[in-house]
Amino acid sequence: MKTATFIFLFVFCLIASAQKSPVYVTKVGAIKGYDPVAYFKEGKAVKGHETYTYKWKDADWHFSTVENMEAFKADPEKYAPQFGGYCAYGVSKGALYKIEPEAWKIVEGKLYLNYSKGIQEKWEENQAEFIKKAEANWPKVIEE
Repeated sequence: MKTATFIFLFVFCLIASAQKSPVYVTKVGAIKGYDPVAYFKEGKAVKGHETYTYKWKDADWHFSTVENMEAFKADPEKYAPQFGGYCAYGVSKGALYKIEPEAWKIVEGKLYLNYSKGIQEKWEENQAEFIKKAEANWPKVIEE
């Protein structure tokens, strides 16, 4: 019985690790259903609507307006959050963490999301270094 349980857990862990998504997705879509373009155009986190949905990188991205959806379609790399929308601070530490859409910042034309506003404050204390570390870690954490 112990052997069967061990094999089951081992296989489950292998499957779970093989299924890491390069985009942070929940039941309501990428980045918890928030409109990535709105961060740039409106300067705030805006919930997207299922009416305006575009599939990119195997994730459903929701938008608050058709104009935002079309802007994303034309240049998704410009608007998509860095590190697939996972917490930028977490990636700098070598891990994938969920995000709070209200904890965000645009740095040098790139959108970064964080786990919480508290973590965002910590990240902002040395954001250039954390961004550098996250960029180095990103390929590894998504493949592990």
